[in-house]
Amino acid sequence: MLAAGLLTATAAPASAASTRPASVTTSSAPASATASGTTNADAAAGGTFQQVTGFGANPGNLAMYAYVPAGLPTGAPLVVALHGCVQTATDYYRNSGWTKYADLYGFAVVFPQTGSANNSLSCFSWFDATKDGRGSGEAESVVEMVTKARSLYGSDSQRVFVTGLSAGGGMAADLLADYPDVFAGGSVDSGLPAHCATSQSAASGCQNNDQRLTPAQWGDKVRRAYPGYTGPRPRVAIWQGTADTTVKPVNATELRDQWTDVWGIGQSASATRSLPGGTTQSVYNDAGGRAAVALYSVAGMGHGLAVGPGAGADQCGATGAYFLDTICSSYYTAQFWGLDGGGGPSTPGLPAPAGVTAAGTGPDAVALTWQAVTGAASYAVYRDGVRVATPAAAAYTDTGLRSGTSYGYGVAAVDATGAEGARSATVAARTTGGAQQCFTDSNYNQVKAGRATQSGGLTYALGSGQAMGLWNTFTTHTLQQTGPGYFVLADGQC
Repeated sequence: MLAAGLLTATAAPASAASTRPASVTTSSAPASATASGTTNADAAAGGTFQQVTGFGANPGNLAMYAYVPAGLPTGAPLVVALHGCVQTATDYYRNSGWTKYADLYGFAVVFPQTGSANNSLSCFSWFDATKDGRGSGEAESVVEMVTKARSLYGSDSQRVFVTGLSAGGGMAADLLADYPDVFAGGSVDSGLPAHCATSQSAASGCQNNDQRLTPAQWGDKVRRAYPGYTGPRPRVAIWQGTADTTVKPVNATELRDQWTDVWGIGQSASATRSLPGGTTQSVYNDAGGRAAVALYSVAGMGHGLAVGPGAGADQCGATGAYFLDTICSSYYTAQFWGLDGGGGPSTPGLPAPAGVTAAGTGPDAVALTWQAVTGAASYAVYRDGVRVATPAAAAYTDTGLRSGTSYGYGVAAVDATGAEGARSATVAARTTGGAQQCFTDSNYNQVKAGRATQSGGLTYALGSGQAMGLWNTFTTHTLQQTGPGYFVLADGQC
């Protein structure tokens, strides 16, 4: 029987069409585009699902679709959702449940789509080293979509997430390894560890067999994807059915080993809890007590995306081929990423402080206040993800900052034992004064000056990771520095 995880075929079996239930649509968007570069494909209660054309370099030959809630403000998060084999972007839009939470929590969703021209089963090429690496193939096409979405919708560059099913899950894991400077978090659903296979012949072994690698060896596959990277790593959710015979459950263990090693934490869970649908959640916390990795094991579920149709807050999606009625994985993944306004899951403890505000009070200072938390002995203040202070009161002034620079702050309550509770959602503040400096030069010189990096002959803006094209003395761009070690493309803007 054809399954969404059979990713190694070069030609589709003759019986492929007959194994796909008619309840899952295979229709795609109309081909004609409007002047805005979008094609209307479908409308939902809260927004519109459209094809977006002209999104930039497309070496992976993918199509871009997007769902944007009505009235979405700038600065909202962005989620990239990758379909499985024998599926389309439209299938994932209609069945996965992501649009419900896009409307509820306020974020845009990009649905990349591959097709039979790339793979006979319309699988993303998670196993092809020429297509799933930084700056190449399908991986580069997806990141170009992120750049386009940020331009169209004003998405927050610090809150971009990627999720995917089966082959889409394998590609999501690869993207998290390739672009930790782009994605703040990810979710791998019935998928594979990052860069498990580097050729089509090796893909089946990854799906079916224990690769017998240590956590450090798995972690090295991630570290090699972007050599020299020293910034923050994405937080990773892993979803796996215990009865999956297409992508065996050992893949979830390997994913757990891989990403806990990347985070430098152990493989023993910090906390576990039972969820609906026979699901067990195991959380692995970072040194600050915040979940870095979460493993969701769904008892008795086969190969597919866990959905839970219904009108409840924790219910979503529609059943169909490889959309299985167990639990709404999109709801719990959105919570894990903090898209519901929280800071993501942690071990049981104090709640996240509410009412966090931050405002620049001078060229080198930002003042923060928040509501006191009952039981808190002190608070942990984070600037751009780094803990910078532990004040006893529900207020703090951060000093010694750069003028005219934006910073992101989060606050967590700390109890008398020193245990840190959930962290608040990030709030932004900018110090006064100081014009943002711009630099126009060749890609070669931008790298030489430390404003960009290069990999595989291609150039990327430092911090934002925006693609700048070939690494040479002929290609010229303007980079604007918006923060310490953070540059964005600003051609024609300054």
